[in-house]
Amino acid sequence: MKTQDRSGSGPSQRMLRVGELVRHALADALQRGDHLDPALAGTIITVPEVRMSPDLKIATCFVMPLGGKDVNTVIKLLAANQKLLRTEVARRVELKSVPSLRFLRDTSFDEGARIDALLRRPDVARDLDTETDAEAGSETTKEED
Repeated sequence: MKTQDRSGSGPSQRMLRVGELVRHALADALQRGDHLDPALAGTIITVPEVRMSPDLKIATCFVMPLGGKDVNTVIKLLAANQKLLRTEVARRVELKSVPSLRFLRDTSFDEGARIDALLRRPDVARDLDTETDAEAGSETTKEED
């Protein structure tokens, strides 16, 4: 059977679906925190995204503690507890093989804040107002015709 080259395309539907299952299982395990390191107890950790490798063997988990404090420490503690978390994911998700978990800092909140700051700049706001006025003027002209 011939395999397809997916180098130029995004993740497959299966990769997305399995990533969501792993994300939910991991978030549930972190929320319960029954068997985690005591240093992680009481730390609220969000898991906004999990990206799966094409062979579904590696799950890259993007995490961020609430408030964004001690991110590197939390990532190191999660990596140290990777085996336990992997076991918890295996209990919750039925997969042929349980993926290895890798933890990275989630930067989507930083990106959102950066974009928001850019949109609030006076020169950008002026340009956006000019575009809105131009669109409103063209609609009025069309209605008069």
